[in-house]
Amino acid sequence: MEESQSQSQDKATRGKLYIVGIGPGSVEQMTIRARDVILNADYVLGNSTYLDQIASLLGTQEVIRSYMGKEVDRARKAVELARVANVAMVSGGDTNVYGMAGIVLEVAEHQGLEVDIEILPGVTAILAGASMLGAPVVTDFAVISLSDLLTPWDVIEKRLNLAAEADFVMALYNPKSRKRQSNFSRAIEIIRQYKADSVPVGLVKNALRGDSEDRAVTTLGKVMEYEDWVDMSTTILIGNGDSRIWSSQKKDFIITPRGYHKKYDY
Repeated sequence: MEESQSQSQDKATRGKLYIVGIGPGSVEQMTIRARDVILNADYVLGNSTYLDQIASLLGTQEVIRSYMGKEVDRARKAVELARVANVAMVSGGDTNVYGMAGIVLEVAEHQGLEVDIEILPGVTAILAGASMLGAPVVTDFAVISLSDLLTPWDVIEKRLNLAAEADFVMALYNPKSRKRQSNFSRAIEIIRQYKADSVPVGLVKNALRGDSEDRAVTTLGKVMEYEDWVDMSTTILIGNGDSRIWSSQKKDFIITPRGYHKKYDY
């Protein structure tokens, strides 16, 4: 007996598309749900760097590797496969914060994909880095990428000016690369127009990635002393006017008071 049109359509849309945030780069820092989805997927797609970070979870799945700059191609492939299979699109950090959720949903929308889509969050760099620095991010904050690959530099400058003027705690992503050597120093110049040189600054490299992780605590006036240390794997966290450095057991922490001290005696 020939299949009805509805049965044929059901088969054509029986897959599911997962967009999975894998966190800072350690399997131990992933959510249980994210690990389960990857372990049970038919296909796992992602940037080769991120797939290497979850290699211990990859075995029976078919793995499709991609590289920086191939995000659109990767999204198209995931959408194509999701029509007939369970597909996990891996995204470093969180799926929304400079992650793959946006482009995958755009492609799915454009192609009229009708399968179920589930987006799984992950620990992003600002939160991973903050946990290594103490408590710099406990109030209003702004996250700004210094990469002008997709966002014009004049737009980035405007955002830096406004966030610094409003005295947000600020996180700078993608501060330097081999092709972008001056964006970090220019960003610091802009921020110093509004924030005092005494404002604490934390720098975290490879946050929560085990032996490769590193951290430094300094001030806005001295942060450029670390310029050669800064690269694409570094996240910069800049405090607000109330932030301070607390030295405890030979380790410096950044504390940004939320305001409890104004109401309570502790």
